[in-house]
Amino acid sequence: MTRPKLTSRGMATRNRIVMAAAELMHVRGVAATTIDEVLASSATSKSQFYQHFQDKTELVYDVISVRADEILSWQRLRLEKVDSFRGLQQWRDAMVQRCTLRRGLWGCELGSLAAELSDGDDKARMSLAAHFAEWRELLATALERMRDNGVLAAEIDGPTLATGLLAAVEGGYLLSQTAHDPRLMQTAIDSAIAHIASFRPAEVDQAY
Repeated sequence: MTRPKLTSRGMATRNRIVMAAAELMHVRGVAATTIDEVLASSATSKSQFYQHFQDKTELVYDVISVRADEILSWQRLRLEKVDSFRGLQQWRDAMVQRCTLRRGLWGCELGSLAAELSDGDDKARMSLAAHFAEWRELLATALERMRDNGVLAAEIDGPTLATGLLAAVEGGYLLSQTAHDPRLMQTAIDSAIAHIASFRPAEVDQAY
């Protein structure tokens, strides 16, 4: 359905609905979040909702996009200058702090959406897969800068190491969520970084 171009007021209303839905779906889950709850949280009416969204499914697609933009912007800011183990450690510290501030609760915003939606909604799955691929690419590029800077061996496979590191992040989120213990995120990422450190050139003796 083609909708007219939004006014600034209309865009503000749409954004308010999406952000309210994103918060509710992260805490309660997509299936457990109702349109009525989103309307109450965003202080909007049903008529306003249906001016912007055909149904809840369309809203979910916007939630995925918003959450991905938030996470990837946060990751990009912290990864785009990483070129050493010290830089990688600073990224790790930021990840652990992010998890600690929530006491390990609720897990990864994208990971939670992926776990709930991927098997039942192929459009959502493909969107989430693309966002995770972009996150993995940010990690791979950082590791390749470390290689180019001489702190990792020339033969490393950046995308493969990045996949393992991202898997550690998502696994760390899940373990921290179930135990309400953010230290498990730290352990998961530290294990992945220790594996990456095994690819240091023999002549490099750099602590991380």
